[in-house]
Amino acid sequence: MSSVLAQGIEVPPIDYAAVAPLLIILGTALVGVLVEAFLPRHQRWPAQVALSVVGIAAAGLSLGVYAGNSGPEGVVTLSAALAVDRPTLFLWGTLLALGLASVLLIADRSVEPGGAFIPSAIARAAVGGGTTGTGTGPEDRDYGSPDQAPTMQTEVFPFTFFALGGMMTFVSANDLLTMFIALEVLSLPLYLMCGLARRRRLLSQEAAVKYFLLGAFASAFFLYGLALIYGYAGSVRFSDIAEASVGSARSDALLFGGLALLVVGLMFKASVGPFHTWTPDVYQGAPTPVTAFMAACTKVAAFGAILRVLQVAFGDTRWEWRGVLWAVAIASMAIGAVIGLTQTDIKRMVAYSSVAHAGFLLLGAMAVTPEGISGTLFYLLAYGFNTIAIFGVISLVRDADGEASHLSQWAGLAKRSPVLAYTMAFLLLGLAGIPLTSGFTAKFAVFSAALADGMTPLVVIALVASAIAAFFYLRVIVLMFFNEPAADGPAVSIPGAFTTAAITLGVLITLLLGILPTLALEWAAGGVFVS
Repeated sequence: MSSVLAQGIEVPPIDYAAVAPLLIILGTALVGVLVEAFLPRHQRWPAQVALSVVGIAAAGLSLGVYAGNSGPEGVVTLSAALAVDRPTLFLWGTLLALGLASVLLIADRSVEPGGAFIPSAIARAAVGGGTTGTGTGPEDRDYGSPDQAPTMQTEVFPFTFFALGGMMTFVSANDLLTMFIALEVLSLPLYLMCGLARRRRLLSQEAAVKYFLLGAFASAFFLYGLALIYGYAGSVRFSDIAEASVGSARSDALLFGGLALLVVGLMFKASVGPFHTWTPDVYQGAPTPVTAFMAACTKVAAFGAILRVLQVAFGDTRWEWRGVLWAVAIASMAIGAVIGLTQTDIKRMVAYSSVAHAGFLLLGAMAVTPEGISGTLFYLLAYGFNTIAIFGVISLVRDADGEASHLSQWAGLAKRSPVLAYTMAFLLLGLAGIPLTSGFTAKFAVFSAALADGMTPLVVIALVASAIAAFFYLRVIVLMFFNEPAADGPAVSIPGAFTTAAITLGVLITLLLGILPTLALEWAAGGVFVS
């Protein structure tokens, strides 16, 4: 009987070389769970850090080998569930690089003694500590001998890799069902990670609950949109949806109703206004390394999926949906630029900055052209490194309660730490899109693609929004360099090796992509989506 059943099962062909980076990341996540289960507490942090670096390096090496040996046409594998093409490889490489920088921030235990994450209840009980998490009690001791309990929640490492694996699956999904599963795989760990802050725990837990509840609504919208599109096309595969949208005699109500609901779910993950309401609260409440990971990697994953859906499944119907996305892009740019002006917390300011940048990215996503794809991919790479470095800098400005995130506390920072102030100023100018930074090149690429595709009025609005947003970046620079520091102002922590490496990497990439962007632009323009 078993042999008959075995003969009747058709095993799908799998291109293991193509999906090796994804398998390595998910395998690293699983090994990380085993590390948490079997290693003694005092060995988990070094083991998780080493495993994380080795896992990302191995995935990057396999990606580089495959990209060097594959052609520009791409492959579809796993019963056509995944499409590994040149944009997918670029997005995977971007996610791995940003994931490495994020893991460095997450692993650092020198800026916040014991790490930025809450110690477990078992660890606090073992050292006889309280639950206030003020940073002054015995529960905040660092790792030491085997009989000393850890003070860092090392479960955050496998969470990070599960989320990263979900993001890589999300951008390569070739059908809506795979995309939905990937959406949940990347989201659920993030919900948990947002509530693990050592400081201001109630704010962190509130952020996690808000993110979870709103994320559940967004996932429901996505799933209902998937059902409507399946009812229209009889399939969830992108190529079948594209074929049905141009050759079906059915009413388009199901098609565009489903697309609208899909867009709500995707725009939520991308922090596109007006679906951004979770963003400022979660950016402010989550541990800053987790905020950096979300701000960079989730943006890449969300817009990678948006590009694939709009280009592959709905590219032939763009004249029907483009007008709606024009309105969404304008709303996102206006909300991010205008409300960002009123913010007094620097993490919330960067959150509204991300909303504005999401509007800029939509210009490239709406331009259903190779230039639109390459410009958007380059923008995601530039924005990701810039943002991670900014949050790395934010984690270093501290007072007795932890990070000093109120803008007034940044007054006169250049007199306390000129190097940190100049670094932050350069990164803020990168977000503003000043020449010789990656932000300028990225905006030029996206706006040029939009102009070539007939979106001149939208580009004009984007330029105005960029000018408005530049004001609140410049406000921080003025505070740092032209104001006197308060006598009881915050101190600047000496960064550890991990935080220094993450910030340095972000600054170098922001500079290199501003003055030598050719290589990255050529790689981003190396191919088109397959289905």
